Amino acid sequence: MASAKIKVGIAGGAGYTGGELLRILVNHPEVEILSVHSNSNAGNPIFDIHTDLFGDTDLEFTDTLSPEIDVLFLCVGHGDAKKFLDANPINPGIKIIDLSQDFRLNKNAQYASRKFIYGLPELNREKIKTASNIANPGCFATTIEIGLLPLAAKGLLNSEVHINATTGSTGAGQSLAVTSHFTWRNNNLSIYKAFEHQHLNEIGETLTALQHSFNQTINFIPQRGDFTRGILAAIYLESDLTLEEVTKIYEDFYAGHPFTHVSKKNIDLKQVVNTNKALVHLEKHGSKLFIISMIDNLLKGASGHAVQNMNLMFGIDETVGLKLKAAAF
Repeated sequence: MASAKIKVGIAGGAGYTGGELLRILVNHPEVEILSVHSNSNAGNPIFDIHTDLFGDTDLEFTDTLSPEIDVLFLCVGHGDAKKFLDANPINPGIKIIDLSQDFRLNKNAQYASRKFIYGLPELNREKIKTASNIANPGCFATTIEIGLLPLAAKGLLNSEVHINATTGSTGAGQSLAVTSHFTWRNNNLSIYKAFEHQHLNEIGETLTALQHSFNQTINFIPQRGDFTRGILAAIYLESDLTLEEVTKIYEDFYAGHPFTHVSKKNIDLKQVVNTNKALVHLEKHGSKLFIISMIDNLLKGASGHAVQNMNLMFGIDETVGLKLKAAAF
């Protein structure tokens, strides 16, 4: 007899991460979507907002959540996840995967009786398997942590870390802003939140979890790119390792992690866009170790990552529903 499907509810289903989650889950063989919450769109077909889903689902948005769900995805804005839970008490037996930043930091990980686990499988896979509540990592944080975790695990982060990372426009969310308009973003490039981006805190906590002595400065310069999706992080630091030594460290660390790959050839963003992959490329330039790390910010940086965590939480192969292919051009 086939096992029962995982019954899913989504809050914030009208946004970018909600839409991306729906695109994955309508075709996930182990999932049944019971409710997609959106106060402003209640009663409207999902394909009215996510028009590419026309013909794939007849589900409608609702302003209530089914009490029969097994897991709730919170695809709401930063600061709104806690507000949603305050206003909509969730049965303690329902698992939660939060895609906002509300519960990522250690100081915020406890909410009422719920303890949130930081949902980076490359760091916490075994904890995720037994967790009831997941704080999904940030997109910049995921990219940068994947670029640095193997070094932290060996205690080899012993100099300042320099990072220049560029994200696509979907990283800013669906709400309109001057810097997300096509006329401003197209053929343009800009820097924002230099040295003080909010993801620095979770990056620092994650690296320290592996290298307790880590106390170096992380110099992070985020950029807005003139493309829709994807993040490319260029990272460098001092290292005495040879390229062969550091490559082995990275390959050993990511062995068994199905979405994270170390490439000996230079990499480009089109290799990860529309996939749940994370790619890493390493180079040595004198005493400098140069690391390129990249993901799709809406998939491995958000919704794909969340489904990967759901798979682990419910004891199924973490790749189910996520074998997505990048476009060749």
